[in-house]
Amino acid sequence: MVTKIKEVLEVLHRIRVKLFPSYLPKALGTYLARTINEAVLSINDVCAALKHRGGFTGNYEVLTENVRQFFDEMAYQLCDGFAVNTGYFSIHPNIGGTFDSVKETHNHKKQPITFRFRARSKLKRLIEDIEVLVEGLADNNGWIDVFINAESDESNSIFVPGELFVIHGSRIKIKGDDPDVGLYFVPVDNPAAAVKATRIAENTSSKIIGIAPQTGYSQNRVEIRTQYSPGSALLKEPRIITSTFILEEA
Repeated sequence: MVTKIKEVLEVLHRIRVKLFPSYLPKALGTYLARTINEAVLSINDVCAALKHRGGFTGNYEVLTENVRQFFDEMAYQLCDGFAVNTGYFSIHPNIGGTFDSVKETHNHKKQPITFRFRARSKLKRLIEDIEVLVEGLADNNGWIDVFINAESDESNSIFVPGELFVIHGSRIKIKGDDPDVGLYFVPVDNPAAAVKATRIAENTSSKIIGIAPQTGYSQNRVEIRTQYSPGSALLKEPRIITSTFILEEA
């Protein structure tokens, strides 16, 4: 008699998510998942983890400097038109827009240059080792779903001071007479240094368009303080809606 032993797989990684109602047309499901990002790791953070968790025995300062030099050189090669494949992900330069003739010269506004990232086989193989933890519904009082840097069309990743942004969400309209009401870019490391976006072009319950301010900090969250409610009356005190994602100031 042969006894089959069920293989027990260790969960190596976990990703935390909250669920948001899906308003996509013809969507098969009711909710969409959005990751909860507590922090964005820097080169120093990853190198520290490699030192303390990954077993690296070399010099930490030398390691971080070498990694920075690698990325500086990679960026230089990308700007010369080369694609780079690290095994885990690849990056290649891309020219958007269209040209009206073969004699037309390139214009950064009309034909914007972007960099496209693609997951490669080493990273894709790790997907099976990831457990997704669903931590319930997002706050029913409102949420920020997507932040788009309009110039580069990047979502939930960067903002550029002086450039147009678009925010999609639910119950996010900026409304009220309290002096704290507004849309803020809040530094993760120094929330007291929050900067209010003063140039808002569109302001509805599901979409806000404006010009991004400068905070001087690399990592920031978006925060909406509003007295808006679906009814006609304003709330007595502003409620605060904070993005689950962190944006990098470019």
